[in-house]
Amino acid sequence: MCGRFTLRSPVESIASLFDGLAMPEWKPRFNIAPTQPVACVRNRTGNAAIDRLRWGLVPSWAKDPGIGARMINARGETVTSKPAFRNAFRTRRCLVLADGFYEWKKIGQQKYPFYITRPDDMPFCMAGLWETWGPVNQSVETCTIITTEANATLEPLHERMPVILGSDDYDFWLDTEFCDQTRLQELLRPVPNQDLVMREVSRVVNKVANDSPACIEPEASLFD
Repeated sequence: MCGRFTLRSPVESIASLFDGLAMPEWKPRFNIAPTQPVACVRNRTGNAAIDRLRWGLVPSWAKDPGIGARMINARGETVTSKPAFRNAFRTRRCLVLADGFYEWKKIGQQKYPFYITRPDDMPFCMAGLWETWGPVNQSVETCTIITTEANATLEPLHERMPVILGSDDYDFWLDTEFCDQTRLQELLRPVPNQDLVMREVSRVVNKVANDSPACIEPEASLFD
């Protein structure tokens, strides 16, 4: 799964992924949690844009927006059939911007956090879906992150991981007119093992209220 992540890179580095798309006002985040704003790339009118959405998808038919807290992830294997996600998968796909994410390993009664990034520490894009809920003048825009089975790098921590798309697939994923679900699902696979590295970090990150560089400070690894 993906339950916490970061977006701390300079705005210029983030925008460079998309030929200089304008980035909304954003301060470095070291501990993004469910129901908080996240930066997403969408193609709503034929042109891509980076928008701020609330993390935790609320289907348009939901009676209570609180359901979003339970919809932070969508399994890639069932995203075309689950009522909460299947309509969004057809025409409301997005890219969730990040430069690292956290996973925890439980040993005994303790949970030890690990921070996963690209080897070059550059930002990347996770496959996502978005929805609009509520009346026009009071609507809430939300999103979810699609997950797949873990690669060998992450398997010691968890059996799931977010789908991280390559840059060659960005336009394809954002194309609202493309609806070949079989072809789209082929993108929902783990990245190669060498594309991610991980390190144990401070348990400061365990508390959602903590959002500072201390969250990614390295600790002596359990795997040393």
